[in-house]
Amino acid sequence: MDSVCTGCTHCMHLCPTSAIRIKNGKASLNEAACTDCGMCLKTCPQQAIIVEQDDFSQIFKFSYRIILLPTVLIGQFPEDISEEQIFSELHNMGFHYVMEVDKATEILSEETRKYMEKNSHLRPFISNSCPAVIRLIQVRFPSLIDHIIRLKQVMDIAAIYVRKKFIDKGIPAEEIGVFFVTQCAAKIAAIKCPVGEEKSSVDGVINMDFIYNKILLAINKNKDKPIDKVPEQYHLTPESIRWTLTDGEASHYAGRCLAIDEIHNVIEILEKLENDEITDIDFLELRACDHSCAGGALTINNRFLTIERLQKRMENYVKNHYHTVNKMPQYRDFLNEQIRLTGKILPRSIEKLDENMLIAMEKMEKINRIMKVLPQIDCGACGTPSCRTLAQDVVQGKAKLNQCVFMQKILTKEGLITPEESMELSAKIWGAEKFNK
Repeated sequence: MDSVCTGCTHCMHLCPTSAIRIKNGKASLNEAACTDCGMCLKTCPQQAIIVEQDDFSQIFKFSYRIILLPTVLIGQFPEDISEEQIFSELHNMGFHYVMEVDKATEILSEETRKYMEKNSHLRPFISNSCPAVIRLIQVRFPSLIDHIIRLKQVMDIAAIYVRKKFIDKGIPAEEIGVFFVTQCAAKIAAIKCPVGEEKSSVDGVINMDFIYNKILLAINKNKDKPIDKVPEQYHLTPESIRWTLTDGEASHYAGRCLAIDEIHNVIEILEKLENDEITDIDFLELRACDHSCAGGALTINNRFLTIERLQKRMENYVKNHYHTVNKMPQYRDFLNEQIRLTGKILPRSIEKLDENMLIAMEKMEKINRIMKVLPQIDCGACGTPSCRTLAQDVVQGKAKLNQCVFMQKILTKEGLITPEESMELSAKIWGAEKFNK
């Protein structure tokens, strides 16, 4: 929201793909470079960045409404609020069926093992669970695209399953609406603009912070009333609960498997992988958020408290001898036919200087020459995150070298520009109002 943004540069400096610039005192996003990792959203002190969701009322366009939950939603609530209460209030809101998507992990992990055995030449395998990481690889590490496992996420598998389940009960496909509660912006992008497939199996998205507040308000309002019984079986196995946390996926597979969370840590590992600094890895679980989905940008609770709640949920499953009824294996043959990505995962290079290799090389030489005159301290006062990004923008015609404050001082000292002109240059970046106080 431009009206709230102060151009503080927090988001610009933290963006892992240098997708943000400051212009006229406001953050400006290069959408082609954005991976939807949510770092900007989490770091903005002004709450100027919002993640739009589908209008909640759209669920009523469908006669039969299904809501899919990530397990971390349960972890947002205090321990005295049970899964049954959460499911019950979702029914009261108008949903006919509630399902945690991590029920699909059993089928996905089994198919992943088969995929890795069949395609052993593609080691190391990279999990496709985090859409932000997939987009990061497309943008910054296109040479690693072939290592991404070509299977759908648990969200999509769960959506395919529930839709088929209720079609088999005689409900027309067009009357079934499947909605996913998302803990991050990347999942929204994965549904609206899926990678590796033409269309998502999910009809709409509901932000986790929105549905959490709606559920909590309803629970507090109805706290003195008996809980309505729900038809769903809501106990997940510890393995399914753990899937959404760091190492929850990697722990399913044999060999040397690493689990990396937080996008800058992920970038460091991918750089080593691309440079052949690590070569003996079998499987990489890569998650963009700190502590994986527990740290998603749209979560409400502290990520450590979320993890604690989910760990206790796992302990209770064992202590109370809960039994999980998972009917998904009955649809195994059908799901196995649907589980593979049929489309290509294409690079989304943002650093290509030119289609013509000779021109691109000339531009690279120009960037290197510009770098020699820049201070190389990455102060961000030019409105770009680093001296190198300024040099790239200059070569691409998106910026001017005199945006650098050090260059302005030199030009002013040599009489090539006046102090007033230097002030005007800074005002174009940071906004005139900041210089009129």
